[in-house]
Amino acid sequence: MQARSALFDLYGDYLRTRGSRAPVAALVRLLAPLDIAAPAVRTAVSRMVRQGWLHPLRLASGPGYLLTPKAARRLDETSARVYRTGRGGWDGRFDMILLHGVLDRAHATRLAFLGYGPLSEQVWVAPRASDEVEAALAEAGTGYDRFSAGHVAGSAGATGIVGQAWDLDRIGQSYREFEESLHPVVKAITVRSSDEEAYAARFRLVHAWRSFLFRDPQLPTALLPPGWPGLRAAGFFDKHSARLRPAADRYVERCLQAARSGSRVGFSEP
Repeated sequence: MQARSALFDLYGDYLRTRGSRAPVAALVRLLAPLDIAAPAVRTAVSRMVRQGWLHPLRLASGPGYLLTPKAARRLDETSARVYRTGRGGWDGRFDMILLHGVLDRAHATRLAFLGYGPLSEQVWVAPRASDEVEAALAEAGTGYDRFSAGHVAGSAGATGIVGQAWDLDRIGQSYREFEESLHPVVKAITVRSSDEEAYAARFRLVHAWRSFLFRDPQLPTALLPPGWPGLRAAGFFDKHSARLRPAADRYVERCLQAARSGSRVGFSEP
């Protein structure tokens, strides 16, 4: 797990609801259970400041970092997709983008994150429009035309369009592998486990689940194949992320309190 990616997860899942800020000492403490060393944390923080995701500030306990408005918006959107809040049905239309050029890898990844899939290098579609897509395309510096399109004729139908834009077999297999690999991690956490162990297990669970934001466009039910493994994986994620949350929250609070007080104690289980 890379430090920069873990910091996004940490801010999005725990610090966003705690003022969107934390002392650097707390960031180091909170990533230690994931085997991320302090120098890697500090390097990643500096990089995120340069990229406009974090803003340095002075806290009572020492130097700290606050989410920028851009980062807060991105993490709120990510959280809504991770926990599937506000996800509606489908109106039968695709948001279609016709590019005047070809995107580089970074901007293509950004479109995929926003839920778009390529029919070709220059034609991208999504089952629902993203509020951020025009800003993303402006950053790419590529001209485009955008349409709201419904499937009118053709043998494949709307599901055929989906099959061209996304490799659902591969995505489905990734969901199976997600559940298989994370099952022993979360099942190992019992009532006898420490809060730190629960926090580390939940962090790995959420981190792995977030990766699907770059692969799965979260298609509406009408466009999903029968027996879609993503539904079972979502149930698995919901169950264990909720089960481990109280212990993980306790650990986060103790780390933040210890960093504020400059203490090295307070990490024994109650």
